Amino acid sequence: MTARLAVFAMTVALMCQPLTVASADQGLITKRSNYSVLETIERFENAIKARGWMVFTELDHAAAANKYGLDLRPRTVIVFGNPKAGTPGMQKFPTLSIDVPLKALVWQDDQGAVWLTYNSAEYLGGTIYPRHGLVMPADARQALEQLLLEVSDQSTK
Repeated sequence: MTARLAVFAMTVALMCQPLTVASADQGLITKRSNYSVLETIERFENAIKARGWMVFTELDHAAAANKYGLDLRPRTVIVFGNPKAGTPGMQKFPTLSIDVPLKALVWQDDQGAVWLTYNSAEYLGGTIYPRHGLVMPADARQALEQLLLEVSDQSTK
């Protein structure tokens, strides 16, 4: 089983092509940060909390890689959301729980630049929610887009 896992991991690694910045047409919005990785994370989390949302956890991929003797530039996923808004959908459509709460990625590229990447509200409302049988109303999509814009700008500028 370990040999299969190693072959799978090597195959995935060889297939992956480096990307500099993902584009919004892929459902991702990426913004360059004027701050360090740690400061960008702190600014993002503070901005989310200031709007009444919560941070559930951070996933530090670089720390995990390091535990297995691998090097990885900083890649921290911030899992955040608003249980008042998300819970009713998960109660009615349990599979929604695999895609929410929302996530943001703070990462550093090979040149040392720091970036913040997150799913656009358009992607969430047009792809994620429909795959679970949900419709995100236009006003909710616009409100989420505005929140993400404000929080991301506050985190990176």
